[in-house]
Parts: sequence; C-alpha cells; structure tokens
Amino acid sequence: MMSKYKRIGVMADLNSIVALNAYKEIMKKYDFIDAMSVSPQECDLVITIGGDGMMLKALHRYMDHSTPIYGMNRGSVGFLMNDYVFEDLLDHIDKAVETRLYPLEMRAETLEGEIHAALAVNEVSLLRETNQAAKIRIFVNDEVRLDCLVADGVLIATPAGSSAYNFAAYGPIIPLDANILALTPICPFRPRRWRGALLSHKSRVRLEVLEADKRPVSAVADSTEVRNVRSVEITERKDKVLKILFDKQNMFEERVMKEQFSSE
Repeated sequence: MMSKYKRIGVMADLNSIVALNAYKEIMKKYDFIDAMSVSPQECDLVITIGGDGMMLKALHRYMDHSTPIYGMNRGSVGFLMNDYVFEDLLDHIDKAVETRLYPLEMRAETLEGEIHAALAVNEVSLLRETNQAAKIRIFVNDEVRLDCLVADGVLIATPAGSSAYNFAAYGPIIPLDANILALTPICPFRPRRWRGALLSHKSRVRLEVLEADKRPVSAVADSTEVRNVRSVEITERKDKVLKILFDKQNMFEERVMKEQFSSE
C-alpha cells in the first residue's frame, strides 16, 4: 500500500530493547528512512517509537520544518503516543488526525546580564538551586499578579506538557485544543492556598526572582537549563507549528477525559 507521505523516517529510543526491536521490525517490513541518518528536511513524516520522551525529542528536532510526527508507544506512559501497530501501519498513518501545537519561548536573564533563549514543547520551569526556597514575583501581561511566591519553583506548561511535570505538581491536564497555559507552583509555601492559574495562550508571563543572589534559581525549557537567573519571560511562538498525528480511536482528548475521571 502506498501512503500520501513519500519519505517516511523512523526514530526510536535506542536505550530501550523493546523500542529497538520494534524499530528493527518496522524497518525490515517497510521502505522507510532512518530519520537520524538524514537531515530533518528529507522526511515528509516521522514515526517515533518509544515513550513521550522520544516524542519530545522528535518535536524539537523537526520544529523548524513542521514535519508531522506519528508516535507509537514502546515506552512507559506514552500519553502523546498511539498504540504500537505493525500490520497496516501506512493505513493508520493516512487516517490519523492531525493536532497542531505551539511551543513556548523562554528568554532568561542571568545575574551577569546574559540573555539565553530556548524553546519548550512541554514546559518552562523555575527551580531553586539550593536548600532555600525560591522567592518569585509573577507578572502576567505586564501586571503583577502575585507579589511573592515562596516555593520550590513554578512552571508554565503547554497543553502537551500539562500531563507531564505539571500534572506531577498537581496542575491540571489541559486538552490540546484549549488555547490555555497552566501556571503551576511547585511545592508552594506562601501563599498557602494558591494552587496556580489557567492563562490564555496569548499571555506574556514574566517571572522575577527575588533575592536572586541569596536564593539562586535555575530556569529550564524542557531539557535546556540556565542557572542563576534574575528573570524569565515566556511567550507562545505561533510561528513554530508542531504537528502530532493521533489515531481516531485513540485521540488525546479522550485520554485527557479518562485521566480526569480516573479513580486510581
């Protein structure tokens, strides 16, 4: 069977025996490309085999090319992945539904005045570097919304990242098409009852570290870390289009619904 995608690349978590075996099985049956052996622009679509971490790696690699990504779960959680399929794989890909996401841009200023920019598919987080709690002032659209958060840190999560670190920090899981960001504190101490906020995806968030020299804080955009930051600005990048393909019977929205009503 022919697919509407002419050049299909495959990348897998080579540290997982299960994912590696699935990769070998797929490559033996189909006329696919080893995605990591060619430049990103040479693939019309990319299949990832592994868990959500593998999907995240693929989204970063193909971010500048808007290449559709079809993930197959051979990891643990796989919240952004489809079930593993061997037979009729091309048919599954052609019938899959595309969901579009947009990353966050982090611009972090250090105590030395250096500016570091990075993009995040999941979240931008600020984390204390020492045993002392961080003190952070929160601005949304240039207005102070929280004068002083005392906590281990705080994060801004996209809908795609809302089921990851954000969820572990007791933030909400957000449907991919909701156009909402989650602002979630990490182990908050003051204010005691503040559990975070939901923001429009158009919001401009600025996080200002108070007593930054005494209470050092690092900023992390997915896996890119900047240490000893003074302030961080976060905005959505609408010019960077991320495309994830989901099987119709396994849509992300349904998984979000099930997770919210789970009794486990």
